[in-house]
Amino acid sequence: MAEPEEDKLEKQESEAAPVNKNKKYRKDKPWDHDGIDHWNIPAFTKDENPGGLLEESSFAVLFPKYREKYLREVWPAVTRALKEVGIGCELNLVEGSMTVRTTRKTWDPYMIMKARDLIKLLARSVPAPQAMKIVEDEMQCDIIKVGNIIRNKEKFVKRRQRLIGPNGSTLKAIELLTGCYMLVQGNTVSAMGPYQGLKTLRRIVEDCIKNVHPIYHIKELMIKRELAKDPELAKENWARFLPKFKKKNVKRHKPLQTTKEEQAATTPAAPGAVKEVTKKKKKEYTPFPPPQQPSKIDLQLESGEYFLNETEKRERKTEAQAVKQGQRTEERKAQRAAAFVAPKEPKSGRKGQTMAEGQSDLKNVAESLKRKAAQAAVNTQTKKVTALGAEAFLAPETRAELGRADEPKQKKHKKSLL
Repeated sequence: MAEPEEDKLEKQESEAAPVNKNKKYRKDKPWDHDGIDHWNIPAFTKDENPGGLLEESSFAVLFPKYREKYLREVWPAVTRALKEVGIGCELNLVEGSMTVRTTRKTWDPYMIMKARDLIKLLARSVPAPQAMKIVEDEMQCDIIKVGNIIRNKEKFVKRRQRLIGPNGSTLKAIELLTGCYMLVQGNTVSAMGPYQGLKTLRRIVEDCIKNVHPIYHIKELMIKRELAKDPELAKENWARFLPKFKKKNVKRHKPLQTTKEEQAATTPAAPGAVKEVTKKKKKEYTPFPPPQQPSKIDLQLESGEYFLNETEKRERKTEAQAVKQGQRTEERKAQRAAAFVAPKEPKSGRKGQTMAEGQSDLKNVAESLKRKAAQAAVNTQTKKVTALGAEAFLAPETRAELGRADEPKQKKHKKSLL
């Protein structure tokens, strides 16, 4: 018998378009179609839960000391706002905490989570009128921790300031484009808004602390907003329209030169002189691998620490710490004592001479005078010897005879004849 035409067409279609193995048993879901907005949160009314909750749930959050005065002023308004949704709250100024809990009148089970977010925002310096908007179904919150992304404190402060911008212009632009409220406070960024906006805002904040400027994300969001207005481009890929920013490698500071290189760089070279090019010495090639370094257990075996029990190890560690601490205290004492040591006086002429230097100068002058006196005595003795000549070596008798001979003869006067 010939098969009907409908069966033939079905067989041809099944042969022409093979079904994916993963989608073989998948059936159409009439309740899930393209017209459903999965981001939409359906309203939860009091009629859906008239009996209330069976158990009590509570959350407590600590707040800083500087927020105490403000919280005391706005707490009546917070209490009224939470009472409307059946949530009880308490402000404890002794412990510095805020507590929220469910009551018998609570009909929305998720409202306790909203109240928890409310006290979190109040502790993070969000103004009370803004924080109380979290009770609405369309409003969500996110507290982004940015303090542990980067270690350098100076860089963190500069990059955190980029989120605010000059006169808060960057902050305002981010709020307008994401549709969220943002507050930068300390090591956290508090945000309030719809889910999609919070997701975008978290990416902007984290990238900013990782050294990606928020202006790049702002440009991208502005282009996306304009593209979303065009219905023809709604189902197309927008990658070709979005800007592609390339990461630039900034030149870093050169490492410090050695003393020889600094001298060569500072001293002017002679005309016609050829600069010496310093070449790095190449390491000698050896086919053998380097010797294996001792492991932690090997070092413990060498020192004997491996065989000690826990108490002995603890005692040894405390002794080593005490020795280090003693050395540090001695160094600090020496540093403090150095401030009380008198500086050396400058040597400027005779006024700057010390007592010891003056005494040494007097000794030198006395010794030089003695030497001069001894030299003068020797000189006078030699002069006497040279003046006597050969007579100095004659006997005293002969020397006396010679002295008489040298005397002038007296003239004999003729006796006058009287």
